[in-house]
Amino acid sequence: MKTAELRSAFLEYFRQNGHTIVPSSSLVPADDPTLLFTNAGMNQFKDAFLGREDRGYTRAVSSQRCVRAGGKHNDLENVGYTARHHTFFEMLGNFSFGDYFKRKAINFAWTFLTDPQWLGLTAEKLWVTVYQTDEDAYRIWNEEIGVPAERIVRIGDEDGVPYKSDNFWSMGDTGPCGPCSEVFYDHGPDVAGGPPGSEDEDGDRYIEIWNIVFMQFNRTADGVMHDLPSPSVDTGMGLERIAAVLQGVHSNYEIDLFQSLLKSVSEALGGVDPEQASVRVIADHIRSCSFLIADGVMPSNEGRGFVLRRITRRAARHGNKLGATGTFFHKLVQPLEALMGEAYPELTKARPQIEKILKQEEEQFARTLEKGLRLLEDDIAQLSGSEIPGETVFTLYDTYGFPVDLTNDIARERGLTLDLEGYEKAMEAQRERARAASKFGMDYNAGLSLEGETEFTGYGNFEDDGEVRAVLVEGERRAAGVGERAVVVLDRTPFYGESGGQVGDTGVLSWSGGRFEVEDTQKEDGHHLHIGRVVAGTVEPGMTLHAEVNGERRAHTALNHSATHLLHAALRTVLGEHVAQKGSLVNAERLRFDFSHFEAVTAEELERIERMVNEQVRANTAVETRVTDMDTAKTMGAMALFGEKYGDTVRVLSMGTGGFSIELCGGTHVERTGDIGLFRIVTETGISSGVRRIEALTGDAALAHDREQEARLGRIAALVKGAPESAVERVESLVEHNRQLEKEVERLKGKLASAAGSDLADSAVDVNGIKVVAADMQGADRKALMETADQLRNKLGSAVVLLGAAAEGKVTLVAGVTKDLTGQLKAGDLMQAIAPRVGGKGGGRPDMAQGGGSDPEGLPDAIAAVESWVRENSGS
Repeated sequence: MKTAELRSAFLEYFRQNGHTIVPSSSLVPADDPTLLFTNAGMNQFKDAFLGREDRGYTRAVSSQRCVRAGGKHNDLENVGYTARHHTFFEMLGNFSFGDYFKRKAINFAWTFLTDPQWLGLTAEKLWVTVYQTDEDAYRIWNEEIGVPAERIVRIGDEDGVPYKSDNFWSMGDTGPCGPCSEVFYDHGPDVAGGPPGSEDEDGDRYIEIWNIVFMQFNRTADGVMHDLPSPSVDTGMGLERIAAVLQGVHSNYEIDLFQSLLKSVSEALGGVDPEQASVRVIADHIRSCSFLIADGVMPSNEGRGFVLRRITRRAARHGNKLGATGTFFHKLVQPLEALMGEAYPELTKARPQIEKILKQEEEQFARTLEKGLRLLEDDIAQLSGSEIPGETVFTLYDTYGFPVDLTNDIARERGLTLDLEGYEKAMEAQRERARAASKFGMDYNAGLSLEGETEFTGYGNFEDDGEVRAVLVEGERRAAGVGERAVVVLDRTPFYGESGGQVGDTGVLSWSGGRFEVEDTQKEDGHHLHIGRVVAGTVEPGMTLHAEVNGERRAHTALNHSATHLLHAALRTVLGEHVAQKGSLVNAERLRFDFSHFEAVTAEELERIERMVNEQVRANTAVETRVTDMDTAKTMGAMALFGEKYGDTVRVLSMGTGGFSIELCGGTHVERTGDIGLFRIVTETGISSGVRRIEALTGDAALAHDREQEARLGRIAALVKGAPESAVERVESLVEHNRQLEKEVERLKGKLASAAGSDLADSAVDVNGIKVVAADMQGADRKALMETADQLRNKLGSAVVLLGAAAEGKVTLVAGVTKDLTGQLKAGDLMQAIAPRVGGKGGGRPDMAQGGGSDPEGLPDAIAAVESWVRENSGS
C-alpha cells in the first residue's frame, strides 16, 4: 500500500466509524505558548480535552503534519543516521472527547490493523504494552481482543517515580494525562532486538506503530491527580512507520515517498549515491523546511525562524559534503509538491514562495561560510598550540552559523583538534540563557480563580456600571484603600483589555466618595483586570462602580487599529499572500505592524501600499461587524489575527470596498473608514530575518508628521540657498561635489603613501640578509598604512615591514612579510610580539597582520623592537 493510499484509508476507516475528518493544523501552534512546533496530532485538540472548547463533535480523525526539531522534542541530530528519526513526519490519529474510552479505542485500532479490508496485518506479529497498573486495558487486550498474555507487556515506572513511565503519557508537568497502550510490530527473528520492556528493546525487531492514550487525569502543579469529568482518547500512529511495515522494509527511508525524494536529491546533486546518509538528511529536511515556510515561518536568528534556518543550513552543508556547487536545495520543492501537494494543497499554493526563500537562504549561507572561513583562518594563524579553543568554535557557530562538523573537518586537515569541552560549556551557558528567557512553558491550571468572565460592553459605550467581583492587592484578595495599587475585576465593563495588539484602556472607576484611576486594562481567562491606584475611598467586592473610559485615547487607538486591518490587506495585495501578521502594537499615538516577508519592501511598493490604504480611507465605507461561528467566518474569507484567542463565536470585521479587508478581531474600531482621515507610513525596517516592521500614523498625528516634514524641507532649502521645490536637486549637486572631493582626497593620499613608500624604502636596514623597515607614519590612517606596507613589500622584494601611526590616543599598527619569508617569519607573530608595547594586541595572516593599542607613548619603543625581533627569529 502506497503512503498516500494509507493516509486516505486511515481517514476513511474512522469516518465510517462516526469520526469527523479534521484537516491538519498549522505547524505553528495557535494560542499555545507551551509548544515551539506542532509535534503531535492532539495539539490542536488540547482545549477540547481540557473542556475549554466545544467543537460540535465528540469524535475526530486527522493526519497531522508535525515537526520535532527544537525545544523539548528534538530529533535533529539523529535524522539521516537512524531508520526512523525525522524532523518532519505525519501523525495519524483518532480522538474521543468524552465519547468512547478504552474498549472502543482498542477495538478500533485492532480492527484497522488486522482486518483484511484495511491493513490486514498478521495478528501474531503484533505485541502490546500497557501501564503496569492499568488492569482495564490489560483485560480488554487479553480477554476481548484475544492477544495472548505472553505478547502483552506491563511497563512500570522508571526509578520508582510515580507516573514516570513510557506507558504513562503527560501533556506536560501539569494538565491532562493518563496511561497509554502501545502496539508493536515484530519484524521477525532475522532482525536484532528484543520485545518492549526487555534489555535489548532498542533493536529494530520490535517497532512501535501505534500509541493509544487514555486521558483520565488532570495533574495540578502540586502533583495531585484529579479525575477528568469526561475521560478521553488520543491516539497516534506515525504514517512513515506503518508505511514501512506494510511495504516490507525496515527503514522509513525505504518507503515509496522517501525513495522518490532520495532519487530527486541524487539528481539535483549530479547523480550521487542515494543511499548515503547525507542524501537522507536532505530528503528529510526539504519536507520540514517547505512545510514550515508554507505555514508562515521565516528564517531568522531566534525562535521558530532559527530552527528553520538551522535545518536549511544543515541540508546545505550536507549538500556541500556531497560536492554541491551553487544552490540546489530549493530545486527539491517541486518534486516534494508533486508527492504531497494533493494531500496538502497549501504546499502547492506556497511553492513559488518556498523556492525563493530557500534559495536566498542557501545564498546567504554561502556568504556566511566565506566569512566564517576567514575568521577561522585568522584564529588558526594566531594559534599557539594544536587545539582550537572552545570559545572560537562556539563563536563560529553562534555568530556565523558555522557548523561544528565543518570546523572539525578544517581542523583535521591542519592536524588540529577542537576543544569540544570548552565548546559545550559555552553552548550550555547559552542554553541556560535561553531557558531563562523561554516563552514556551505554562501551568495549565494557573490563572485568576474566578468563575465566568467579564462582560465587555465597550464596543458602543465609553461608560457603564459594573459590580466588583474581586480586588487584588499584591496578589492578595482584600479591600484596597487610598494610595494602594490594585487590580479590580468587574462583572461588566466598557474598558477594553489588551489583546490582538491593541493596548488596554485607561480611565476612571468611581463611586460615592471614591475614585480609582485605571492605568491599564489586561485580560486573563476572560476577565478584564483594571490595573491602577486608589486615589479616594476604599474599593471592595460587591460594590457597584461607574466605569468611564478615556474616550479621546480610545478613539485615537481605534483609528490606528482600523488602519492596521487596511494595511494588512494592502500588504497581501502588493507583496503576496505569504504575508502573515507576526505581531502588532496599536495605541493612541501610532500603529506598529510586524509581518512575514523575505526582503525589504521597496520604496515603490511602500508608495503603492500607502496609496491603497488611503484610497480605502477616502471611500469612506461603513465598517461592518458580524458575530458568528468560526465555520461561517471561514466561509466569509475571514483571516485570523496572530496571537488572538477565539471562542465558539467570533467577531468578523469587514471594511473597505468589495470586501477589501475581512478579519476576525475583538478590538475596537471606527464606524467608517473615512474616520481614519489620513494614513502615513513612517518607517519600514527588518526586525529579524524574514520579518519586517512597518510603523505608521493616522489622523491628526499623520497631519502633524506631514507638517513637520514640510518644515524640515524648508530648513534644508534654506541651507542650500534654494526653494523647497528645488531642494532635492541642490542637495544632489552638493553630494556629487562632495563625492568628487573625497575621490581627490583619496588620490592625494595614495600619492603621499607612494612617496612615503619610496622614502621609507631608502631607509631599509639589513638584518641577517633581510630588509627591515619599521617607521612611524604620523597622521596616516589604517588604509594608508596598508597601502604603504604593500608598496614596500613589492619594492623591496624580500622584506619585513612594520608601520604605525598614533591619533586621538589610539595606535594603529600594520605588519607585512614578503611571501618568500613566511616560512620562518610570520606577520601575525610579529604583530603579537610588538602590539603589547603600545598597550594592545593584534594578529593576522603570515603575510599581513593588523593590530593596535591605547598607548601612543609606546610607539617609538615598538618600532625600535622590530629589528631585534627579526634578528632573533630569522635563524642566524
